[in-house]
Amino acid sequence: MSRKALVTGGAGFMGSHLVDALLHRGYEVVALDDLSGGFRDNVSPHATFVEGSILDTALVERLFAEYRFDYVFHLAAYAAEGLSHFIRRFNYENNLIGSVNLINASVRHGVRCFVFTSSIAVYGAHQLPMTEDMEPQPEDPYGISKYAVEMDLRAAHHMFGLNYIVFRPHNVYGERQNIGDKYRNVLGIFMNQIMQREPMTIFGNGEQTRAFSYVGDVIPVMADAIDRPEAYNETFNVGADQWYTVQQVAEYVAEAFGVELRINHLPERLEVKHAYSSHDKAKRKLEVQAQTDLKDGIRRMAGWAREHGPRTSKGFANIEISRNLPPSWQTQ
Repeated sequence: MSRKALVTGGAGFMGSHLVDALLHRGYEVVALDDLSGGFRDNVSPHATFVEGSILDTALVERLFAEYRFDYVFHLAAYAAEGLSHFIRRFNYENNLIGSVNLINASVRHGVRCFVFTSSIAVYGAHQLPMTEDMEPQPEDPYGISKYAVEMDLRAAHHMFGLNYIVFRPHNVYGERQNIGDKYRNVLGIFMNQIMQREPMTIFGNGEQTRAFSYVGDVIPVMADAIDRPEAYNETFNVGADQWYTVQQVAEYVAEAFGVELRINHLPERLEVKHAYSSHDKAKRKLEVQAQTDLKDGIRRMAGWAREHGPRTSKGFANIEISRNLPPSWQTQ
């Protein structure tokens, strides 16, 4: 009998890759996505696709009752850290309340393990390298919502015995990323701008540092963790070890496309300047494979981007607070 898994955000970037990984491992997979940031053609025809929102409690309950999921992989989120300051209600509804709907259903229907995709945004600034034993100090509503879900999962485990695994990935990139989203995923933004013959935009001087993680290195770790009892009720950083400046990354993207480096520096925005984490715990307890070289990963993503072409970048239509909103993020 095949195991049944729900993947929320299953038409999105990471979610669709996870759907593929679980299908390859013999799971029966239901991919739930409202298509606000994902695309229907990302989803394998071998999965059951359901268009809908995790905020729709009736739909969530129906799916859990019908499919009797063994595992839930929760990736649905609006993951724009910087923008989350200006869409606070939207952020908490989608990233916190929607998650609670899934946790409630998982408790009621006896899910074996709830795998949650959190973020290193929970750490905040000035904690380098970020390790799982540090006290989270998130600095934006996105990170706050992610950490709140982590705490709720611990409470649900204590009260109801719901097993969970929390992953904190960071700066994941690769094929199928929504390169039309101008608020997040700097590699995708750069590639989209190049294909539209525009200069790449960088907030500030480009000396911000991030460790960029290729999706093909992250997803297998998440898919296999539920078969490792030592991973249950634990939290893991997952991603690349080597960090780069945003300026360096822009140079690599230009090289991958064979174009002249053109950068438009925008005013500095309020953000964590340096963010990279330790993955020693994941290496000890999980089967973490060798990491893809950043230049190689960028070349792979660039090849996919050329094949699919640029996407139109749209402004977020429901800004709740406009004060201090970067001019380039104004709704157009």
